[in-house]
Amino acid sequence: MSVFVKFDTPKEISDKAYSLAEIARDGGKIKKGTNEVTKAVERGDAALVIMAVDVSPPEILAHLPALCEERNVAYVYVPSKAELGNSIGLEKPTASIAITDVGKGKPLLEEIAQAVKSLKS
Repeated sequence: MSVFVKFDTPKEISDKAYSLAEIARDGGKIKKGTNEVTKAVERGDAALVIMAVDVSPPEILAHLPALCEERNVAYVYVPSKAELGNSIGLEKPTASIAITDVGKGKPLLEEIAQAVKSLKS
């Protein structure tokens, strides 16, 4: 099952992705920053990858969608790297995160993955 969506992620899905990041921050495990995210995907540890659209230059994240597709990891884009950083408790923006343990957010993860999958069809 390959799950992906480009920059046109609906606000509802983006909001759920931010919420899932907050849940994982409080009771799960997160890898932050593109290098750590890449390693988590390569090792098969990532349950969901969340990437910010406003990353500059965009090449920083260019390899991640293909890697996620190859490894069958769901990924989603959110509008703001600042808000993504805030959702995991950072004062700094972050380009991407990988949720490796969703904690109590498993139902929300499944909901996001299903919504993204239906967008792709």
